[in-house]
Amino acid sequence: MAPLNARETKVLSRAELLQRRDTARAQGRTVVQCHGCFDIVHPGHVRHLQHAAKQGDILLVSITADALMNKGEGRPLFPQELRAENLAALDCVDWVYVNPDATAETLLNELRPDVYIKGREYESNDDPRFRAEREAVERHGGRVIFSSGDVVFSSTALISAMERRENPFQARLRQLTESRGMGAGRLEGVVEGFAGRRVCVFGETIIDTYVMCDRPDVAGEAPVMSLRPLEQASYDGGAAIIARHLAAMGAHPTLVTALPNSTQSQAFRERLEREGVEVRAIECDGAMLEKQRFLVGTQKVMKLDLVRPLSPDTQGRSDLLAFAAELGAQCEGAILADFGNGLLSPRLLGELQGVLRPKVRVLAGDVSGRRSGLMAMHRMDLLCPTEAELRDAVHDYSDSLNAVVWKHMSLTKTRNVIVTMGADGLIAFDRYPGADRLEGWQQRVRGEHIPAMTLHAVDALGCGDSLLAAATLTLIAGGTVAEAGYLGSIAAAHQAGRLGNTVVSHADLRQGLRRLDAGKLAVASGHGTHGQRMVI
Repeated sequence: MAPLNARETKVLSRAELLQRRDTARAQGRTVVQCHGCFDIVHPGHVRHLQHAAKQGDILLVSITADALMNKGEGRPLFPQELRAENLAALDCVDWVYVNPDATAETLLNELRPDVYIKGREYESNDDPRFRAEREAVERHGGRVIFSSGDVVFSSTALISAMERRENPFQARLRQLTESRGMGAGRLEGVVEGFAGRRVCVFGETIIDTYVMCDRPDVAGEAPVMSLRPLEQASYDGGAAIIARHLAAMGAHPTLVTALPNSTQSQAFRERLEREGVEVRAIECDGAMLEKQRFLVGTQKVMKLDLVRPLSPDTQGRSDLLAFAAELGAQCEGAILADFGNGLLSPRLLGELQGVLRPKVRVLAGDVSGRRSGLMAMHRMDLLCPTEAELRDAVHDYSDSLNAVVWKHMSLTKTRNVIVTMGADGLIAFDRYPGADRLEGWQQRVRGEHIPAMTLHAVDALGCGDSLLAAATLTLIAGGTVAEAGYLGSIAAAHQAGRLGNTVVSHADLRQGLRRLDAGKLAVASGHGTHGQRMVI
């Protein structure tokens, strides 16, 4: 008989499962169990299972048998054998079992897992079936943990959308419109509210230069790549592009930065002022900071950082604080953008926050690079880090994203956090009212998932900057953090469709809203955990 393949050996009978459990117990290995239908294994499930696998040594996923599923006509969509095989294909899953009972209670009594993982929604669930499961686990010394895949999808909702022949991505956007009132009319009104808003932006100015090259070759003198530049284009980056986005979206921004006394910086000032950006700067030595990216076609093959640490002297620090005091009294919002080049040291960030916080209505911030100071940003109304930046900041790489967000919120007293996750979109988090008096991150922080709106990104550079600009203006104009995430995602999608740092305007945002509302979008299914995405 041919040997069983890896997937088949993961799908176990009851006898095989109990035998393996006894062996694991004898070896001192902990068993974690998840239970559900798993009719469609979607991105939320994958993140949920990956998190569950980190809670012990062995992950068992038990699934409800076909005959006992009560999800509506035509369910399950896939038979139990296929559902089991799909789960067994995941690297994080060790054992799979098709449960013939109505609930997991009997299996839990026999298996006695060390940890039983349920979704966050079950924490306040008083269903007698789940209560019996929980008692079974705890009676044998196990623990029940409430967790979440963070990217929230519903298998039932996805299948319902398929039955209506509606793309699941469009179904999610429709759900946001219906449940959160985020229709084009409402959000266009928010965008109109950007006009004339005074915002100051503090941070380093960086010139992003793209060097277009002929196809690479191998050098004759050594086995190294050889590039032949054909042409180049330079774009304003760092805090400068944030200010330019704000101006293009209708606001009146002031950029506070460090510039050398040179013809290059004078041309930069004149260029930004023509676009409606006021520039205030302390003087620094050397040339303007520059990052060069070498491209073959649209593919970046090398990056060269022509940057140096900026270390403002005592007078420079005093000037920056004086700018903050003056502009804070004039502006509704302020953005602190730390690109890790030393202009905004942790101490100076704290001093700027102390000056700006009592004066501006919305204080927002973002970071880029490993030397930036996300943990130094306190009492902010909005932060927009990537998931990796957030986890690096709190040194937590295993907890649920919700738990990591609350850890950062509680340490820094931040009100809202928009966490970007690449092709998985973003989650806009805010605090529940009275969050500090509640117990457990599940009751303290809530998140709204906004799917990514880019099918094929031409260039990811600057997406976070355009998102930060749109999201900050949304809060200033009276929008919610979910609306800030939605409009920020539209801005990022426009940015990703272009090569280099170009501005996103209020017209781009309105056009994106109207196209979303009309459903005139190119839609495609993603691969793996990326799900479905749209092109604006």
